[in-house]
Amino acid sequence: MSDQVSAPPQMVNVQINGVWHEFPKGTRVIEACEKAGSYVPRYCYHKKLSSPGNCRMCLIEMGLPKMGPDRKPELGPDGKPLINWMPRPQISCAQDVSEGMGVRTDSPLAVECRKGVMEFLLINHPLDCPICDQAGECRLQEFSVEYGSAESRFLENKVKKPKNIELGPRVTLDDERCILCSRCIRFCQEVAQDDVLGFVDRGSHSVLTAHPGKRLENNYSLNTVDICPVGALTSSDFRFQMRVWFLKETKSFCTSCATGCNTIIGTREDVIYRQTPRENDAVNSCWMCDYGRLNFGYLQSEKRLLQPEILSGDKLIPAEWSVAITHAAVQLKHFSGWEIAILASGRMTNEELWLTSQLAKTLGVESIDIVPRHGPADNILLSADRNPNTNGARLLGVTSQPGARLPEIVQGVASGRIKALVALGENPIEIGLTVAQITALPAFIAMNILANDSTPAATALLPSFGFAEKRGSMINGKGRLQRLNRAVRGPGQARDDWEILRDLIQACSGRNGIYSIEDVFRQMSESVPQFAGLSLSKIGDLGVQILENAGSPA
Repeated sequence: MSDQVSAPPQMVNVQINGVWHEFPKGTRVIEACEKAGSYVPRYCYHKKLSSPGNCRMCLIEMGLPKMGPDRKPELGPDGKPLINWMPRPQISCAQDVSEGMGVRTDSPLAVECRKGVMEFLLINHPLDCPICDQAGECRLQEFSVEYGSAESRFLENKVKKPKNIELGPRVTLDDERCILCSRCIRFCQEVAQDDVLGFVDRGSHSVLTAHPGKRLENNYSLNTVDICPVGALTSSDFRFQMRVWFLKETKSFCTSCATGCNTIIGTREDVIYRQTPRENDAVNSCWMCDYGRLNFGYLQSEKRLLQPEILSGDKLIPAEWSVAITHAAVQLKHFSGWEIAILASGRMTNEELWLTSQLAKTLGVESIDIVPRHGPADNILLSADRNPNTNGARLLGVTSQPGARLPEIVQGVASGRIKALVALGENPIEIGLTVAQITALPAFIAMNILANDSTPAATALLPSFGFAEKRGSMINGKGRLQRLNRAVRGPGQARDDWEILRDLIQACSGRNGIYSIEDVFRQMSESVPQFAGLSLSKIGDLGVQILENAGSPA
């Protein structure tokens, strides 16, 4: 059977503000205008949701080809159809382009309509921009500057509505700020598949609320905060924490599961205040789950490991990095490869996994594996694989089947065959080892972010970085190579994982040639065909598909 090649989309000619453009048939007028460089303001419209056309902010002048007596378009001197303009403005969010259509986005009629819509929206809107969390990224604020008036003709009292309402455990509602755009309602119905929000009452007394007996508590509830064009819906976690114009934004991706939703990390002075989804149609569209979005607090945990330590006598004492690395290397070189096991992690980057495999080769270690993690999945974005880089661990030879060798490692430690254990970002107690068994090991090298039940038993304790504190790459569950970017600096004397592993390899083998993370990636690209021709910079902000996968994004 021959492969079917999809036909190119049919193109239509549209005149926008006097200039003719070509667009694929089926393009929304509001999107066509934006592509032509004429942004049409909007509140209710969102390109990933249905178009209700209820805010009327996107009103434009529209016309169709003027037909002659033969029912064919009359042509002007330029050979293009003459436009027969409609007397009334039309909404651009619910209309598709058609052949010969004419659009005016900035005509006096369109501008006057927007000013009228803005006046109606501001009649009952509270003047609380100075204390509103949305200030600085509020569409109502932005459009009121362009289309609003400095004075109000409204003499009556504003309608009072409920404030500070907990719609759910993570979302707080201020109904006075709501402009009834219905984005949140449509998101819950169409994307989250949780019909929980709606409007009640009529006219200027209409309010947003949850249906009786229901709460906004699905795992995608905070996306309603992202798409709310005003300050009606706010994140209970981020509320009143930081002004958005103080935040430094870093493009990255979520490492809480194998989906790898693209994100923007908002930070100030090395503190993470929020994560928000970043659009990538190949991965997560415009959304991300609440579980992944809020899973960064541990980076500021009191349990963070802040300095390297080595075992001296019967207790751990602080040491310089060079001393700790040398101490660990001496211990490892004391044993044969079959007496050493390496417990790697599916949370490590490709660069760290590559260096882990090189460390295993240097020491002659064959007992190496990653710890599998699984949890409930949904049919939206959350993956059942809670390791963000299982595919990377497979590709780089650290594991063929995650967890397959763990029973062998546990048995080896219990029997005394394994005398040195290297735990990289994992707690060996979680694979079935006891504290007593770990304490009895002659050598236990632990590299981790947080202290856990096993770290007091370490003979060398090496503090490392979290996902937002380092650069690197991972391969998500659908085979897409994506790039982590550093958003904050690591705390204390903690170091980048790849640097720790590089120094450990150098101390064990006496060779070096790696001076940057780009050098690590270059080594990978020279040895692994899937990385050939790539570099960290070439991965780009949206990633590169490197593994064949039939899956499609939610």
